[in-house]
Amino acid sequence: MSRLIDIRQAAGRIEALQQGDGAIPWIETGLWDPWNHGESAMALAVAGREQACERALTAMFDRQNEDGSWTGELGAGVPLDETNRYLVVENPATAKDTNFTGYAAVTLLRSALAMDRPDWLKRYADPVRRAIRAVLDCQTPEGDIVWRQPDPGEDIGLVDSLRAGNACLYKSLECAIRLERLLGGDTGSLIIARARLADALHDKDWRFDRKSTDRRRYAMDWYYPVLCGVHTLEESRRRLEAGWARYVIDGLGCRCVADEPWVTAAETAELALACQAVGWTSKARKLIADLAPLAARSGGYWMGWQFQENILWPQERPSWTSGAVILAADAIEKLTPGHDLLVTSLTIRPDQRGEAPQAS
Repeated sequence: MSRLIDIRQAAGRIEALQQGDGAIPWIETGLWDPWNHGESAMALAVAGREQACERALTAMFDRQNEDGSWTGELGAGVPLDETNRYLVVENPATAKDTNFTGYAAVTLLRSALAMDRPDWLKRYADPVRRAIRAVLDCQTPEGDIVWRQPDPGEDIGLVDSLRAGNACLYKSLECAIRLERLLGGDTGSLIIARARLADALHDKDWRFDRKSTDRRRYAMDWYYPVLCGVHTLEESRRRLEAGWARYVIDGLGCRCVADEPWVTAAETAELALACQAVGWTSKARKLIADLAPLAARSGGYWMGWQFQENILWPQERPSWTSGAVILAADAIEKLTPGHDLLVTSLTIRPDQRGEAPQAS
């Protein structure tokens, strides 16, 4: 049982949103993508909701495309209604997002560990392998991975690579390696691909966010390279220290965007995970404690708080917001088997790396 949050209520919100086929949309009116669905599924596993988690895994893999990818709805581009309070879900844009696809490896491994269900790993190993192959088909010669599958005939060089998405993919490749090790599979090509991605994240800053330099405003670009473990411990701590005053509002949480008066529960929870990854447990605990005002009486967490107007904004309780908070509490308090998966980076010995270099 968590002392930081009410896991039962937060998981209840996720389960209340789960549809008949097991899919978990963002909110009551819809929006579905495999990344946020996976975040919610893992949280259900941590909460001990085995049947709901298994239904979520089944739904996720039932929606996988033949080429190994998923077509997800892009919720970040969904507008608000005329009151500026609620998301309007009408024909959202879709894409075969590589980060969405790669996260299947994290979702499966974390869920199976929490529920002690090794049979899930065997059942879904091949769909995860297809997902990772689809992701690596989008890796450039420089090592970065473009954010979506190119359209037929489109040059991969015309598609941007996103820093936060690539950092998350670094963790996804790690989980794919861990999965193969558990199942006795081959890890050679995965290790090389992960090393190439690490090299890009560590030393090729110019490869990322080429078409949208203002993405550096987003907190995810700041803390995700720390959370994924691509830097050394000292480098990671320096990175967090350098951006702390820019993104963190003491007593409230983490901004989503550096120049907007808006803290969000999900970004705050993920930053707490990053702090836990570098050994800053007291900071991690405080960040989660600061989210208490965003815990809804009816279950789950409000998306965020606009601190200039002092209002909940928007007035939505997404499934994945509760998921992120549950996963952070689990990592901090060590509640379930596999609690350290998201905050501990896999070390590859030099003799296991193949011929590709890997950043330390």
